[in-house]
Amino acid sequence: MTVLRRTAGALAATAVIGAAMPATTALAAGTTSPSPSASSVLPSGLYGGSDPKFDGVWRQSLALLAQRAVGVTPAAKAVDWLAGQQCANGAFAAFRAEPAAACDAKVTVDTNSTAAAVQALKAVGGRDAAATKAVSWLKSVQNKDGGWGYTPGSPSDTNSTGVVVGALAAAGASADRSPYDLLAKWSLPCGQDGGGALAYQPDKQGKLAANADATAAGVLGALGKGFVTTAGKARAEGPACAGSGTARTREEVARNGAAYLADAMSKSGHLVSALAGAEPQPDYGNTADAVVALAAQGWTGQAKKPYAWLEAHAAPWAEQSGPAAYAELILAAHAMGADPRDFGGTNLVTALNATGPAPRAAAAAAKHAEEKKSGNSVWWIVGTGLVAGIGIGFLFSGRRKQQL
Repeated sequence: MTVLRRTAGALAATAVIGAAMPATTALAAGTTSPSPSASSVLPSGLYGGSDPKFDGVWRQSLALLAQRAVGVTPAAKAVDWLAGQQCANGAFAAFRAEPAAACDAKVTVDTNSTAAAVQALKAVGGRDAAATKAVSWLKSVQNKDGGWGYTPGSPSDTNSTGVVVGALAAAGASADRSPYDLLAKWSLPCGQDGGGALAYQPDKQGKLAANADATAAGVLGALGKGFVTTAGKARAEGPACAGSGTARTREEVARNGAAYLADAMSKSGHLVSALAGAEPQPDYGNTADAVVALAAQGWTGQAKKPYAWLEAHAAPWAEQSGPAAYAELILAAHAMGADPRDFGGTNLVTALNATGPAPRAAAAAAKHAEEKKSGNSVWWIVGTGLVAGIGIGFLFSGRRKQQL
C-alpha cells in the first residue's frame, strides 16, 4: 500500500517517489500532482490541500484509518464526505466533484479507491450498509483468475488484489474465488534473481520481475490483512526465502516476500526508486509499506532498521506529500508498536489532523475552551459590576452618614 497507486507499465518499470495519490490509467509515471483547480473549491471535509482528482478517496480513507488506529475520532463531516463519494452500485471513483449526480459511464470507478474506502468505513463505525454495498461490488468485479485489476475488467495485479483482500478481511467477507493461488503464481522462486518477491503482474512475455511495492502489498494480501495491522507473532525461523516450485501456500508467499523486503533494506535501511534517466532516490512510501509488511509477518526485528531510518528522514517527505504520507507513517508506527506522536521528534497525529477538519475530540475541546473563555469574560463583567455596585453602595452609605 503506497501513497501512489501506479499504472501497470509504471509499476513494472519503476516507482514514483513521494507523490501522494493513487494511480489511474490516466496518470503516467513521471507526471506531477496537479495543483488545485481554479474553478473548484476543495470540500471542507476533505483532508489535504492538493487537487483531489486522482486521490481524493484514497487519501481520505488513509487519513481516517490512521486516525482510528491511534484512537482519534474523525470529524463527522470528514466521514460524511467519504461516504458521499460512493456510487449507487457501491463503487467509488478516485474523486467525484459532483457527488449528488448519478455515476454514469464517464465516472471511472476503481477497485483501489473502493477497497480503501471499505476499510475506512468499517474502521469509523456506523457505515456498515455503505461498506457492505462496496464489498458486493468488489466481489462482482473479481477476475476469473482470482485477482483484481485497477478498473473492472482490467488484468489482475498484485497491488489491487492485495488491497481488495484487505477490504474483504476488514468487512469479514470472503471472495467467491480464492486470490491466493494467483499471488503464489506471481511469487518468484527463491533460487533466482529477486527470489521471494512478488511481481506486479507478468509482462507481455509472461515473465515476472521483482517489485518491492507489489511485494509489500502481496505479503499483506497473503496474510489476509489490511492497511491497519499489529505485529504478528514472532517467528522462530529467520527471514530467509525457502521452498521452490509453483505450488506455494499463502504462508510461504508471505514468508518469502517478507524475506525479500528484509534483504532489500538490510544495508541502507530503506528501499530505492528511480524514474527513467534519474538517479535512484530513497522511497519513503514503499519503505513504510515494507515495515508494515515485515511487522505483520512477525519480523519486527528486521523492521527496526528501516523504521529508524524513516524516523530520521521521512518527516519532511510527509509534510510535502500530505495526509496519505502522514497516514502511512502512522500505520508503520502502529504496526511496530511505536508511538506516532513521537516519531523522530514529530507528532505525526497532530500533523495529520492539521491537514483537514479537526477530529471530534479536538473540536469539542476547542469549543469547550472557547465557551470557558466566553464564560470567564461574562463572570468578569458580572464580578466587576458587583464590585462597582458595592463601591457605590459604600459611597452612598458614607454620604448618608455625613448628612446625618
